[in-house]
Amino acid sequence: MNQTHLHLMITHLPIIGSILGGLVLAHGLWTQNEQTKMAAYFVLIISTFGAIVAYLTGEGAEKSVENIQGVLESRIHEHESFALVALVSLIILGVASLIGLLVSVKNTPLSQTVAAVIILMSLVSFGLIARTGYLGGQIRHTELNPAELSPNNADLIDKD
Repeated sequence: MNQTHLHLMITHLPIIGSILGGLVLAHGLWTQNEQTKMAAYFVLIISTFGAIVAYLTGEGAEKSVENIQGVLESRIHEHESFALVALVSLIILGVASLIGLLVSVKNTPLSQTVAAVIILMSLVSFGLIARTGYLGGQIRHTELNPAELSPNNADLIDKD
């Protein structure tokens, strides 16, 4: 397994984890169940580590595709730039989730407020990381860019 393979596998973790963790946290907040909230915080923290691994393996993935015909360097750089923003967002979410976990363990009155803030943070992080994934997908998945299909495939473009 090389960095490209690891990058492609791990990139899905922070996308799914950020929204799943937020939904589980919302359920924990709704039911006022501290164990559910703690489980959600763990999912969000694991998602942060997934984002870090995805970012660190991105350079290796770039090297393996940058010389392939049809791969646009501008798409790679757009994905890379947006990935940094998403990474920062997920790191902040991970740190906030660690704080939320500590607040839940101590069962302080701030527990509900912290959970609500982290739910909002998870939604923002999900939006950023999902956009990053979409931009990454455009590097090799030409079906995501119908305007860039070759003239031979023009009949595949939806004209509606």
